[in-house]
Amino acid sequence: MTPRYALKVITDFAAAHLLRDYPGECSRLHGHNWKVEVEVIASALDEVGMGLDFKTIKRATKEIIAGLDHHHLNEIPPFDQINPTAENIAAYLYAELSRVLNGARTRVGAVTLWETERACVRYSEE
Repeated sequence: MTPRYALKVITDFAAAHLLRDYPGECSRLHGHNWKVEVEVIASALDEVGMGLDFKTIKRATKEIIAGLDHHHLNEIPPFDQINPTAENIAAYLYAELSRVLNGARTRVGAVTLWETERACVRYSEE
């Protein structure tokens, strides 16, 4: 059986958005304190005994969300073209993190984006 290690880090950012063509209050500008959970899957360990250093996952995540933090998401790519829904933001984070973290023994397994304490979306490509 192939080993499978699931590593997870959690961080957050604050940003505003509005949902275009939405028939409700979310069509008006509002903000969230988004919580981001990043899960990386490792199929083997390195010489130190790690699938991937948590610091590496945290650093990559923080660098990517720095471009979103304290911004009006509708004004920055790709959300100036697509609606900045939780689903689209999670897919964006997954794609960007995959570019940086996927390797011979690691891949991004999922990104969970919490819009509130009671509402989240989990995006993966399994």
